[in-house]
Amino acid sequence: MAVITWWGHATATVEDSGVRLLTDPLLSARLAHLRRRRGPLPGPAALRADAALVSHLHADHLHLPSLRALAPGTPVLLPRGAVRAVPALRRLGHLDLVELSPGGEAAVGAVAVRAVPARHDGRRLPFGPQRVRPLGYVVQGAETTYFAGDTDLYPGLADEVGACDHALLPVGGWGPGLGPGHLDAERAAEAVRLLAPRTAVPVHFGTFCPVGLGGRPGAWFHAPGREFARHAARLAPDTAVHELAPGQSADLGRPGVPAGGPQGRGRAGGEARPAHGDGGRGEDGR
Repeated sequence: MAVITWWGHATATVEDSGVRLLTDPLLSARLAHLRRRRGPLPGPAALRADAALVSHLHADHLHLPSLRALAPGTPVLLPRGAVRAVPALRRLGHLDLVELSPGGEAAVGAVAVRAVPARHDGRRLPFGPQRVRPLGYVVQGAETTYFAGDTDLYPGLADEVGACDHALLPVGGWGPGLGPGHLDAERAAEAVRLLAPRTAVPVHFGTFCPVGLGGRPGAWFHAPGREFARHAARLAPDTAVHELAPGQSADLGRPGVPAGGPQGRGRAGGEARPAHGDGGRGEDGR
């Protein structure tokens, strides 16, 4: 059985076989010009992690203050070359930094984590031209969960990922426009069609907003999860979509309702419930 807790943006806890994996930790209220506009600030529950998975170098995915808050000895899986490209990672001496290339694997307790390619910008913007190859991760325990990180569709995606039970897919972003290397709602639903998981969880949308747009964020902020579910109902009707709110959890092992089923947002395909954790002060960091 797998349980997913979405903390907002690309940050989620994947629980399988007694192991807790934290994806792309961004646990602050602010980052540069971005402010958290939806959901509670993740608290101590988010920091209970047996390992962290970092997909690429962008500061909203590789967030140094959030990594710094992890417990001593926590393994942090990173794209190969990340420490060279982001020297500040060397200051996180209390963590076990593990670099992987696509196809590389690491064992975390009873689960295996395999790195797969992603199509996205590989730089640490705006700090320099160094590039490392972005990753997604396939978590193999009692069930198989694919965390895509940030990616666009690419040839061979389904072959690289392989058979999976659950997919956490990036839909939209933190602004009204999407550049190359991202998925809008329809393209994310096309990824579901290609991967054919039992369940899918949209992430990466509806959390952070630029300060100039924060008063009244528009449909680009609120609608991607709902639109993803609508497109998935058409393109992949056998997959159940869990549209969670930040801070909610879903037990993906329970019998699900396909995306076109009658249940509403945050409830389709399993049991959604609030995660338990205290809020705290956010911290900016790059």
